[in-house]
Amino acid sequence: MLKHGEVNPLNVFGLREVQSNCPPHFVRVPFDLRTNEKKIKDWIWEHLDGRFWMGDYYYTDGATVQSQKCAAFEIHSEASYFSLLLDQINKFEDIF
Repeated sequence: MLKHGEVNPLNVFGLREVQSNCPPHFVRVPFDLRTNEKKIKDWIWEHLDGRFWMGDYYYTDGATVQSQKCAAFEIHSEASYFSLLLDQINKFEDIF
């Protein structure tokens, strides 16, 4: 991480965030979005090192189709870390 004085080669070459479809070997973490997507992506860029994907996740709930946001990670431990801290990151904040 750059905040620790280490340069991440994935950042340098623009390969850190996967822009196309989610690769099948990534671990997915679906969630309901309560804040803006930029806040979550900024947290991922700052605190994690591996490749990630973020987008929409669709699933069927009986006869209806539901949608959620989903973050997927190539490094499984990063998916666990993100899942544990998701409630702290993804919270509604009133703006007065």
